[in-house]
Amino acid sequence: MMRLSMLLLIATVGSALWLVHSHYESRRLFMALESARKENQRIEVDLDRMEVERRAQTTPLRVEQIARQQLQMRNVSPAITQYVTTTGAANPAVPVKTPGTAATGAAR
Repeated sequence: MMRLSMLLLIATVGSALWLVHSHYESRRLFMALESARKENQRIEVDLDRMEVERRAQTTPLRVEQIARQQLQMRNVSPAITQYVTTTGAANPAVPVKTPGTAATGAAR
């Protein structure tokens, strides 16, 4: 009878320790999950902010401003366009770009 009582005592203590460990592990996993959710929310907020910033950077006015200032492009006008005539060609007037002219439709 004494052996059975000792065996039951050891089994009870072992199961109690296993229960404490499983509760600790579940709390640790829950905290890791909450931390991951907060990180996910922070990343989503950053993504939204970057999307708004990207939209602001690609407005036509901003593209034109960069084309004028950094690329030194300008609108095409008859004053800066040179025409070369060729004899015997189907199209006698072919426009030729001079250095510093803008590509067609790039900066209006």
